Amino acid sequence: MDVLAVLACLALTVLAVRGHWSVFPSPVIAVAGTLASAAQWPRRRWPQLAAVAGAAGYALSGNPLPILIGLYSAGSYAPRRQVWALAVAGWCGIAGWAWLDAGRLSGNDVLAATVATAVVVAAGVHVATRRALAESWRERAERADAERALRDERARSAERTRIAREMHDVLAHKVALIALHAGALELASRDTSEPVRDGAALIRSTAREALQELRYVLGVLQADVDAPEPFADLASLVQASVRAGQRVELRDEAGPLPPTTARVVYRIVQEGLTNAHKHAPDAPVTVRIRPAETGEVSVSVDNPPPPRPPMDLPGSGAGLVGLAERVRLIGGSLHSGPLADRAGWRLHAVVPVEPVPS
Repeated sequence: MDVLAVLACLALTVLAVRGHWSVFPSPVIAVAGTLASAAQWPRRRWPQLAAVAGAAGYALSGNPLPILIGLYSAGSYAPRRQVWALAVAGWCGIAGWAWLDAGRLSGNDVLAATVATAVVVAAGVHVATRRALAESWRERAERADAERALRDERARSAERTRIAREMHDVLAHKVALIALHAGALELASRDTSEPVRDGAALIRSTAREALQELRYVLGVLQADVDAPEPFADLASLVQASVRAGQRVELRDEAGPLPPTTARVVYRIVQEGLTNAHKHAPDAPVTVRIRPAETGEVSVSVDNPPPPRPPMDLPGSGAGLVGLAERVRLIGGSLHSGPLADRAGWRLHAVVPVEPVPS
């Protein structure tokens, strides 16, 4: 817009020189029109220069475009306390051209100069007011969005704290009692059979692991940043399932994995073994972890049909749904379903070694 304005002013300056729009000689018209036109280039930064130069250029050259642009810029960009002084300068330029052209200043010339100056300056002031109003609306909307986001974050934080408190009050106490009674049972069964002692020890160690997991979950709920997760040890997880009576074979061909990937693999195997305990008791389970050629890790948990009916254990049905979301967030995929000819069940996942940034 500024380039077009300057070019238009220069074009009218050429016409003013050819048509002798002023009483001054052509060189004066050309110089005055050119300087007034060039002064419109920095009109947003220096509207005072644009208005004064436009007024002087109009009085000397008769080119009306620089003074119109200068007065509009004065009303739109100049400080409010300077607008009236610049308007007076513009009025003087319009009236000065009429006085130089006719040798006198009539009432119509004064009225025309006043109306023209008032209309152009008022247009600039109106645009500046609309611009300032739109800016204030934008700032108000941004401030409202920030305040709403802050309220939402406070509400989420309060809800996480409430959930963590309830989980601690209910689950932590119950699991601690289980561990306490299992320890007492282990001490009391020293003189009894070895399976009873092993079962009591398994219950106690499982309860302690559940307390560690619960503390991690509570830390995630109560903190705005991720809490450090417990160490993901697949061997210990498989041994716990074996001690619980499940036949599990672990085939780990992937080797050490990055912490995030190892944790997801741990959760996949944990979910697969949990489902095998619930739906395929006494069935052998095979856990395979193999590296893929695409830089990913393939995890599968397979089990044949159970030799006896599954145990009636409560479940929410959301374990696989949550696990699929966890795998998806790092750029992997998860599938579960029956094997061919219904020869068992498979939980299969593909996890990237380097998680995809969210």
